[in-house]
This record gives sequence, C-alpha cells and structure tokens, in this order.
Amino acid sequence: MPVVLVTAVGGGGNGEQLVKCLRMSQEKYHIIGADTSEAVARQSGADRCVVLPKASDPHYLEALIDLCNRLSVDVVLPGSEPELRKIADNQVEIRKHVKLLAVNEPGVIDICSNKFKTIEFFKEHNFPCPKSWIVRSTEMVDEVDVFPIIVKPVTGGGSQHVYVVQDRDELRMLCSYLLRYFSDLLIQEYVGRADQEYTVGVLLDANGELIHSIALNRFILSSLSNRIRVPNLTGRADLGEVLAVSSGVSQGRVGHFPEVTGFCEKVALALGARFAINVQCRVVDGQPYVFEINPRFSGTSSIRAMLGFNEPDILIRKHLLQQEVQAGFEYRYATVLRGLREVIAEDCHG
Repeated sequence: MPVVLVTAVGGGGNGEQLVKCLRMSQEKYHIIGADTSEAVARQSGADRCVVLPKASDPHYLEALIDLCNRLSVDVVLPGSEPELRKIADNQVEIRKHVKLLAVNEPGVIDICSNKFKTIEFFKEHNFPCPKSWIVRSTEMVDEVDVFPIIVKPVTGGGSQHVYVVQDRDELRMLCSYLLRYFSDLLIQEYVGRADQEYTVGVLLDANGELIHSIALNRFILSSLSNRIRVPNLTGRADLGEVLAVSSGVSQGRVGHFPEVTGFCEKVALALGARFAINVQCRVVDGQPYVFEINPRFSGTSSIRAMLGFNEPDILIRKHLLQQEVQAGFEYRYATVLRGLREVIAEDCHG
C-alpha cells in the first residue's frame, strides 16, 4: 500500500482537500497528515497525524526528510504555498528519499508567485490579460487610465489584501495605506462579469505532457465564495451591477468548458508546468483573460475528485503504480456547492 505524506492538512486548506481526494480513490493509500499541531492535523481524517515545523523553520527540511525515512513515505504532496516553495527549492535532495514528489520546478513557481513576472510571461507569449501597472509610490497612480481596477500586492495569494477600486480618489487613499506595508503593488483592470469567472485545473505528468483539464465556473456572489462584493458605481454596464472578488472557497458549475480549458492548457504548456497547475481567468466576449496562475494542487481538488478528476490519485497511479492513464479521460459534469462543518479537535477544561 503506497504511503502518502500530505502537509498542511489542517484548517480546511489545500492539504485537507488532497486527503479527501485520496480517500475517494479506489486505490488504498496509507495517508500521513502533517501540520504544525497534531490536534489541527487530526481534523483532516488522515490515517496518521504528525507534526512538522513551519516551512520558515531552519530545521524544516531536516524534519521532513527524517519523517519520510522513518515512516517509509513513497509520495509527498505539499499542502501549503510556503511548503511548496521550500520543497521545490530542495527537491533534488528530497527525491533521494521518496518515489514521487509532485511539485513544479522552482522557475515555474517563481513566475506564478510574483504577479509582475506572471504579467511579463503573458506579454511574452501574447496571452490576453488585464491591463496592468506596478505602483511603488502614490505619485504613480496618475498612470492608471481605466476604472474599476483591482489592487493587490505583487506577491501573496489567497485573495489577501485584494481590493476593488472604482475611482482615482479611492486609489490614492488605498495606495497611501498599502505602500506602508508593501514595497510594490499590482494594479489590474477589472475585467468581465462576476458570473464569468473560472478556476481551471490543468493536469500534466512528470515530463510535462498534458493529461487533461477541468474548469469550475465560480458562483462567487454567494457569501461563502466572495471576499469583496460592492455595487458597481462606474457606469460600466458590461461589468454587471456588482463587482466581486473570490474568497478562494470555490463552488459552482464544473465541466470541460473547452473554450476556457483549451486556452489554459496552452498557458500551462508554455509555462513548462509539471503535475498540477491552476489558472484563474474571466471570459470576456468569448476570450479568457488570465489574472493569476497557481503552480500547485487546487482548493477545488476534492470537488474535481468527486466528479472523477482525481489529480493526486491519477499522478500516483501513473508514476508510482505504473498504471496506464488515458489522456482526455471522461469525467462527470455537475454543479457542486459547499458548506461548513464542525470538528471537535480535542477536549479541554473550562
């Protein structure tokens, strides 16, 4: 039975989604769930829960390799972005101790993690993307010539510190505040209607050969799925009555949507991606406009697995179990909704 280590399994993030995927497989896996607290890790439902330090800890790599050796780990699946970067940067050493390490190359992760480098990648390959500016001072906001816009730090994810701005006065005020904490801000044109946003998973093998893709048309106007939702005051009827930013908790219609997935497959192949990658875009007049790429397994991995698109399982079966995986396999199309659940992590004394 393959032994699979999934990191960052607590807190409802990507790690927990990967555990759910492995549980849905017809294959039997021994799942080891790691997090900074065993009580947090136990929420994931892994077979065994262990503690790993934070990726920023100087002893993280040593602890990870020791864990892999002691527990005879076959596969490592990073469940958080800090661990993804740490593991990718040290993948040559880690691969000596496991059979499958499903991470992209550091160069791919670097392009995707820095939004300015992502925009440069789009331009270099002539992929349509929102009009963008890098702002390092409040004086630079006068260069912005279109509204509404999205303002966010150049690095970071999870929709943190992301704002919708509808006029220049708002922009000056917001940049004055954010530039106290971030040296660079990315300003992007707000494109498309909220109901035309997609998160697209492109799955490739260890050699970068395309296996398949899947898209989720987000329902981002529900309270669980949006971080920002404001009335559209710009007079831009083409953007709809509401301007919204996703919270990252995705739900909606899942299918192939070939006009979207086909475009995102080209993006992934041009990037030189391996294993799993996610492309965030909105469709305007039939053309996808990409605004973010995440070089990792998605927070919607378990939704996809429910419909027969089980990314970690496919990669393990192909590369570890040496099973044939047919490219372009069939999967189910459906609308999938999400909610919340409560878990007693441990007893305490009042």
